[in-house]
Amino acid sequence: MLCGLIRRIHKNMPQLMQKKLVFYFLIILAHWAHAGTLAEGKQGAVASRSALASQVGVAIMQQGGNAIDAAVAVGFALAVTYPSAGNLGGGGFMLIHTPEGVQALDFRETAPASATPNMFLDAQGQVIANSSVTTPLSSGVPGSVAGLLAAWEKYGTLPRAQIMAPAIKLAEQGFNLPADIAEQIAGHYDEFRRYPGSFKSFSHDGKPYKAGELWQQPELAGTLKLIAAKGRDGFYKGITADRLVAEVKRGHGKISHADLESYQVIWRSPIRGHYRGFDIWGMPPPSSGGVLIVQMLNMLEPLNLANPQASRSENIHAMIEAERRAYADRSEHLGDADFYPVPINQLISKTYAKKRFADFNPAKASDSEKIAAGILWSQESHETTHYSVMDKYGNAVAVTTTLNLDYGNKIMVEGAGFLLNNEMDDFAIKPGYANSFGLIGSKANAIAPRKRMLSSMSPTIVTFNGAPMLVTGSPGGSTIITTTLQVLLNVLDYHMSLDKAVAAPRVHHQWQPNKIFYEAGALNEQELLDLKNKHHTGLTLNPVPIGDANSVIKATSGFTAASDPRNLGGAAAF
Repeated sequence: MLCGLIRRIHKNMPQLMQKKLVFYFLIILAHWAHAGTLAEGKQGAVASRSALASQVGVAIMQQGGNAIDAAVAVGFALAVTYPSAGNLGGGGFMLIHTPEGVQALDFRETAPASATPNMFLDAQGQVIANSSVTTPLSSGVPGSVAGLLAAWEKYGTLPRAQIMAPAIKLAEQGFNLPADIAEQIAGHYDEFRRYPGSFKSFSHDGKPYKAGELWQQPELAGTLKLIAAKGRDGFYKGITADRLVAEVKRGHGKISHADLESYQVIWRSPIRGHYRGFDIWGMPPPSSGGVLIVQMLNMLEPLNLANPQASRSENIHAMIEAERRAYADRSEHLGDADFYPVPINQLISKTYAKKRFADFNPAKASDSEKIAAGILWSQESHETTHYSVMDKYGNAVAVTTTLNLDYGNKIMVEGAGFLLNNEMDDFAIKPGYANSFGLIGSKANAIAPRKRMLSSMSPTIVTFNGAPMLVTGSPGGSTIITTTLQVLLNVLDYHMSLDKAVAAPRVHHQWQPNKIFYEAGALNEQELLDLKNKHHTGLTLNPVPIGDANSVIKATSGFTAASDPRNLGGAAAF
């Protein structure tokens, strides 16, 4: 069956894409039978993309740390154990629930001060191919180190050196390379060979590291030790900053010492929605995730999705129609709210959702070409990783962090052991031009100095009667939002156990392109026929898994952590 699928998709595909497709299918074959991991405990729990990193988080809580201490330790550990997305050179978002309330921490990358709106266009105004993804020009000013340290400084309880010790040990002493990371490195090896730092880190005796080999990263260990000793000055100043700026300048990038020293995280008010008696907490812009998830839930809330008389295809149809409208709004109205008047309150209001979904036809699909962004009333106003942490003190942390594409732009900072991001591609580098995830932007997300690029990252916390109940989120570019939405629906509407809610096959729609992407097993023959009869077009079996929703839930008996079976992650609890 799978071989037939490969042949069907492989047909008429350019040779380069064929090679990439074969590579991705090898990864799928390696993990297809993986059941994910499930861990239960009464004290605390962690779910992440790396079993080693999850174990680090639990160990920190066993040493007396809280969920925030654990989340920071997991973040630094992922920079060692999951290099395609765990990082020091990228950025992300963090939602933190404490007994005092919910805080949103924005440590998204920023455009360098010398960035210009047309920096990726030629003299004729055309996009310079790959310039926003494969060169140092594609790198934004990294925020991950500042973000992790800011969370620890505000809410942490253990010493910084103790929090960072596990990551330093993993980098210095090494660990046996998992098969999935070895496959990733082999798949990108030709790209890594172009850059001395990358080649040095990812090769052994001139060849890519193999599964099971001891992988040590002494240069990364050195950088982590500087951060442990000096805090943010160990990264944004001194020798690490010198190395980063030198690496960027070698490729005519724009990040300067002043950009690094002036970088600041921002504590923001979280997005808050209400759905069937639960509070839904998400990230505000420059993340689009919080707004879109609440907007889509608002559109779906009047429907009885749990009605046993309704067919599954009817619910999928409704979800797709909500996604179609929300993603159209994203393209027009979402950007960095510090630079553009994003109409957040209107977009997440139930009144607007009712108006936006008024033309929903239960029997027929909408036409994406005719679904523009919603009209607002006047007012005064691919590679990522997610992990979830909860503890017995009422703390919960949702963190999504990224380099943008897997392994960023593939450029390792020589001497420092970490990769550069290619987040500048998340800006609208030209109006109407789709980025690497097929997302279209407008002036709301245009490049500007020190501006934060729009993101789909959607760390999410669900509370009930003020107490945290569920922590979830996902990587996956434009599929992050719909993955997170489906985990929420699976738990809150369909009352699935967490492992089933995370494992359930997924469907994705994002307005443009007008296609429905679905995983194997997500739609049976009758459901496909039902959707076609409703005039849905572009039904496409997705060649790779959708999302990686490592999640934690609180029940009366304690905590349950579930890693997504689509990847070799890990859940841990105690």
